[in-house]
Parts: sequence; structure tokens; C-alpha cells
Amino acid sequence: MKKHREDPGEGATGPVSLEHEAFLVERARKGDKKAIAELYRLHIEAVYRYVLTRVRDKSVAEDLTAQVFVGMLEGLPAYEFRGKRFLCWLYRIACARTADYWRQQHRRREVLLDEFWPTSHALPWELLEAEADWATAINLLAQLSDDQQDVLILRFVGEMSLVEVAETLAKTVGATKALQHRALASLSRLLEKQRDDGYNE
Repeated sequence: MKKHREDPGEGATGPVSLEHEAFLVERARKGDKKAIAELYRLHIEAVYRYVLTRVRDKSVAEDLTAQVFVGMLEGLPAYEFRGKRFLCWLYRIACARTADYWRQQHRRREVLLDEFWPTSHALPWELLEAEADWATAINLLAQLSDDQQDVLILRFVGEMSLVEVAETLAKTVGATKALQHRALASLSRLLEKQRDDGYNE
């Protein structure tokens, strides 16, 4: 009887290794339901957190997250594992789905998010400082361009490296680093303006 290649992650604990993820992807591409379910389990929270931060609506985020994993199932047969985290590919699908959503909306909605996601998943609080809360960060983020929102969310909420963000956004590392710099500068200006407005009230 032919044996399947041994799962390198079997019995392991902690963050999934690239080797184990490659094994899961290989099995999932062949229709292995357990491998597909495991990929879903490993990445559902990160994808949902990204989408929720972008759309600022819990119900919409749940629907779009489901669409991301439908896209995963549709794209798996053609997916090639190239030593990158599988989550990078899922984020690319999520970026496309959220961009489609906002194009359909025609305008942004300002929705406070403190009831949706805990402050432990914070943006760079050294920039926003102690008095700023999660809802403040989300409302400031909403005033940035889509690209600027994506780079900050992927970097500081998704905890991705610059290389991984560049891969996800289909940009060079240099362009991604410059985009992050502009985004942080814009966020800083918005925070300063908010403080000034508060002092003048």
C-alpha cells in the first residue's frame, strides 16, 4: 500500500512552519478536506481581522471573509507554493475583495470599531500614543488612501514583514517601504490635527 508523504508538522506545537504549510497546500490541492479545513483554521482569524479593519462592519467582514475562502478553494488547483507564507496569497484575495466592496459602496462610512476588535491588536501606538484608542485609530485609518491603509494593516495588524507585504500588494520592497513611510506620516498629521481640534473646542 502506497504511503502518503509524512506530515512534517504532525505532533508539532506553536506557529506552523513553511514546511508543514507546504505539505497542507499540497494535500489541499489534491482535494484533501482535512488539509483544506486546517488551512482555514490556521488563517481565518488573520484574514477576518484584516477585512474587519478595512470595512469596519462586522457583518460585512464575515461575508467578505467567507468570499476570501471561496476564492481560496477556487484558486487552489492553480496555486503554486514558492516558499512564501500561504497567508500572503490569502491577503491578496482579501485585498481584492475589500477593494471591490468599497467600489460598490462609492463612499466610506465612519464606524467606530472598539466594540468589534480588542485594542491588543493595535496599530503602532508609539505614533498614536497612550490617549488614543482602537476606535480612534480606525477612524484615522479610514481617512488614508486604500494603499496606505493596506500597508499599515498588513504590517501592524497582520504583523507581516516588508517583504511579505510587498509580495501581497505586488509592489517592490522599496515602494512598499516608501508607502509605509507616507502612510505613517499622514497618520501622524491626522492625529496632530485631531489634537489641535480638541484643544480648540
